[in-house]
Amino acid sequence: MASSTSLLLPTAAAAARRSPSGHRAPPSAVLSPPRRLATLRCLGYARRRAQARHVVACASAASAGSLDALIFDCDGVILESEHLHRQAYNDAFAHFGVSCEPASAAATDAPLYWDEAFYDDLQNRIGGGKPKMRWYFGENGWPTSKIFETPPSSDSDKEKLDWKTERYKEILKYGTVKPRPGVLRLMDEVKGAGIKLAVCSAATKSSVIMCLENLIGLERFNGLDCFLAGDDVKLKKPDPSIYITAAEKLGVQSQNCLVVEDSVIGLQAAKGAGMSCIITYTPSTANQDFSDAIATYPDLSNVGLEDLKLLLQKSLPLGVFKINQMLDSEDADTFFENFCTVL
Repeated sequence: MASSTSLLLPTAAAAARRSPSGHRAPPSAVLSPPRRLATLRCLGYARRRAQARHVVACASAASAGSLDALIFDCDGVILESEHLHRQAYNDAFAHFGVSCEPASAAATDAPLYWDEAFYDDLQNRIGGGKPKMRWYFGENGWPTSKIFETPPSSDSDKEKLDWKTERYKEILKYGTVKPRPGVLRLMDEVKGAGIKLAVCSAATKSSVIMCLENLIGLERFNGLDCFLAGDDVKLKKPDPSIYITAAEKLGVQSQNCLVVEDSVIGLQAAKGAGMSCIITYTPSTANQDFSDAIATYPDLSNVGLEDLKLLLQKSLPLGVFKINQMLDSEDADTFFENFCTVL
């Protein structure tokens, strides 16, 4: 009977584990004060650690969890075209008899001519054709022309100013220009995976359309989810307007877009829009500072969709990396204070 009674009556230890109201007390209530404090600190640390991991998971998914859109620049990325643009500029200067001081003072009265070294520097500092000419003539004096003695006012005369664009299109049409290595394969891979594809160029719209139709083909061109040219925005690269507009039209978050550029001007535009950027440099841009790019390649020959996804995932915001580092902290209070500071 004694043994059976002991089964029915609470022991002293069991009674101690119950609160005055009869409910079971938490384990920490029966511990000595130092051990109780240590237990509470550990429980609080674990809870805060779990909360931090949840925030990191959410931040990672929102910031770089998916590649929703791949955006190509055109000139220098889809094709190496700057030498063709330079040819078209010089042909236009010769056609219009454009001269600019001090060149016009030469005995030969030769038209303005941009050599390769000068044009490489110019095109890597200023995006867009008209901005290039406005800058040059602003620095060197406005030109004279054998065709226009005064600025053109009629529509027919203004159309003549598009001669450079038409000449560039003619060079493309009858030349032997080909897409850069890997471009078409990557475009097809992206579209096949259901990821949105876009082209954003600072060049004149008619010339970009001509370029894309001839180089990537009508089917790929018509399959683009977004196409923007210099005519579609007020400010040219390095201003980020064209990429911000592209994200809006595509209906995606900027951080889930990846841009392919060839120059620091394009890189600055992409970064200004909150987008990650990879570089496929050309001979004229190879020596530029691309430290803000997440990757740099000579071309896209060996770059696939899975490579791009991995690059974007690795380009997590700095705050997420800091939180991940803090998760390994041994001091709960320091961790929590730092965690709150980052958030």
